[in-house]
Amino acid sequence: MKDTNKAEWPLWEVFIRSKAGLDHKHAGSLHAADAQMAMENARDVYTRRMEGVSIWVVESKYIHASDPEESESLYDPANDKIYRHPTFYNLPDEVKYM
Repeated sequence: MKDTNKAEWPLWEVFIRSKAGLDHKHAGSLHAADAQMAMENARDVYTRRMEGVSIWVVESKYIHASDPEESESLYDPANDKIYRHPTFYNLPDEVKYM
């Protein structure tokens, strides 16, 4: 049986997909002893009004993020690819609001 000392429980990030959405959005964080407990707690805390159709829980230690101070070097290679910028394309007059 796992240790139920809450001080040692890992932190989990919770992502919820709404009924109207196609993607999962970060809803918050919680502590839980394991994935099953994290899923149940996420359901109870973040979908009380039945607003979600899917829940993802990810142990925080498995999330890797870029360093904001290194964003210039991270995104710099994209500046060489002008075809990725929307100004590169000419749209016909029939296409509006794009």
